[in-house]
Amino acid sequence: MKKSSSLSKTGIIMPTVQEDAAINRGIAVDPDALELTPALAARLRPLRARGRPVAERPKVPVTMRVDADVLAAIKASGSGWQTRVNALLREAVRRGKLTA
Repeated sequence: MKKSSSLSKTGIIMPTVQEDAAINRGIAVDPDALELTPALAARLRPLRARGRPVAERPKVPVTMRVDADVLAAIKASGSGWQTRVNALLREAVRRGKLTA
């Protein structure tokens, strides 16, 4: 068999004419093979949604300025520091500790 054609822009190696014919012969004799028609393709849906699930209470991105030493101490506590800061703020709100 002739070597497969060069890479396309997507990095996919396309089969040669001979390879494509061999693939199609294999499909033709496979009783479990189903031809993907345009009508069938239009009905296909992903098994699950991509990305994170929708949060019950979604977080809101903020930009704020804090002292460098405070931020360094918080980050030094390890990964998940944003979640811990959120918990501290939530507790302060719950206790009514946030007043002007």
